[in-house]
Amino acid sequence: MVQVPDPDGSLVDISSGFVAYDDHFCKIRGESPSLEILLENNSYDFAHEAGVFIESTNELFITSARLTDQSGAQRVQISKIILGECESRKPAKQEEIESESILMGNGGVNYGDGILFCAQGTLEKPSGLYEMKSHPPYNVRPVITNLYGRQFNSVNDVVIHSDGSIWFTDPTYGYEQGYRPRPQLPSQVYRYNPTNRSIRAVADGFGHPNGICFSPDEKTVYVTDTDRHHGSGVNDDSKASTIYAFDLVMRHNEPSLSDRRLFAFADNHIPDGIKCDMEGNVYSGCGDGVNVWSPGGTLIGKIVVDGGAANFCFGKEGEIFILNESRIWRAQLGRHVRGALLRI
Repeated sequence: MVQVPDPDGSLVDISSGFVAYDDHFCKIRGESPSLEILLENNSYDFAHEAGVFIESTNELFITSARLTDQSGAQRVQISKIILGECESRKPAKQEEIESESILMGNGGVNYGDGILFCAQGTLEKPSGLYEMKSHPPYNVRPVITNLYGRQFNSVNDVVIHSDGSIWFTDPTYGYEQGYRPRPQLPSQVYRYNPTNRSIRAVADGFGHPNGICFSPDEKTVYVTDTDRHHGSGVNDDSKASTIYAFDLVMRHNEPSLSDRRLFAFADNHIPDGIKCDMEGNVYSGCGDGVNVWSPGGTLIGKIVVDGGAANFCFGKEGEIFILNESRIWRAQLGRHVRGALLRI
């Protein structure tokens, strides 16, 4: 039995893994919600970040937590998860992918017929964004690896606007964790236009900008600040564990962010990966699972998994794949629920 705190501080027992603080979440989770372990690998934390669902092949691309070999070198493993068939109970399978170009991979997003991965880089190789095809031989090409010659810190998460522009976050976790050089830039959010290859910073003032997503109408940008968790592993409860919202507006025919505001504060650890559904509800991976807020910023429910979730992604018809380090969970919400990214 799982116990989670009610807003008044008392504990609520949840046996199904779903807790509702508002009637609207009851509609989201539907009449027959389910939560199951889809795949488990106890040899290493294979399911940490990215979470990119490919509908055409029913596959999921993920990145592992940081791994350290016997020499002390750090790396991240990219994997493809073949999800199997629920009807026939065919099990999911993990396939490790060799990709030497995507160093210390982290967040990712669907990009054409492939995936756009964040490569955090190493002491010798730069951080940046790389496109990888979603089919063998998984060809990789760099998309952007610097800001007019200045190296990024350790690019963390990325999302694509409908106009084709690429928005991404760049905190200093790589330097703090010992695999990137001293920062050459502040912790910022960037917009890259692949058509004319222009790039600019669009938001600053973060401790550690992390997850990023758009509302379904693309009028709002959400950015998580995970400053509570320092790369050294030290947590400071006085630092941000916060989701900020910005209005996306046009100024002088250029997209800009305005009206920065605190959207929500995560009560358990930090809000890492972030997504919206088509109704504008905001989901984020936190220390107790996936937390869900209304478009106005009220916590309406949680999908509780032991150990929490750094990231997750929507599948189709109300599926959510939750990355839980050594396990991948499949949550089934109401089949009317659609993720705003793929809208399926």
